Amino acid sequence: MPDFPPKMVSSTCPVPERIRAKNIFCSDGKGILMNVGTTIIKCRHSVRSYKTTPVEDTIIRDVIDCARLAPTAMNLQPWVIGVIREKGLLAKVAGLTNHGKFIADAQVCFAVFGERVAKYYLEDCSAATENLIIALQSYGVGSCWVAGDKKEYAEAVRKLLGVPDKYTLVSLLPAGYPADITMQKKKEQDDIVFFDLYKED
Repeated sequence: MPDFPPKMVSSTCPVPERIRAKNIFCSDGKGILMNVGTTIIKCRHSVRSYKTTPVEDTIIRDVIDCARLAPTAMNLQPWVIGVIREKGLLAKVAGLTNHGKFIADAQVCFAVFGERVAKYYLEDCSAATENLIIALQSYGVGSCWVAGDKKEYAEAVRKLLGVPDKYTLVSLLPAGYPADITMQKKKEQDDIVFFDLYKED
């Protein structure tokens, strides 16, 4: 049986190089149990620099499958997801954005659109986007969420990709095997959580 998940590209990632698929809980050598799913999430960092290695079709299909299984209000599933791989088209999409120029260097970019009439299209499509991110991470493929909703270029991207007017852009997700990863410091758990009632210190 192959080991899972594949070896992560970042040496600072806490995932052990070999985690047995037959046992979802593994010790990290310090007496702490590590869960495969939560460890993959904790290893995720936004990646804006990609290798030229293509992302395999089987991976693309699998992560799209994960996206379509995202939670959705009233099971409306108001999304449609574009898979952009043609270099010229990637460059055009990148050129329309103000903070996504690196899309041009990605091996693939997922474009998540939601039906405008669906009351919770933003929440639903955001859930689908997050599923894409985590599924890609499980294969060692890095990505970076580029905003689409409320952005001035949303309509231009929709028209460029030929998406019907009933949909609006929610997110762009360029992806590829990481060439470089910038580790950003996150807030500590105690800084962001409260139990039952919120209280000021």
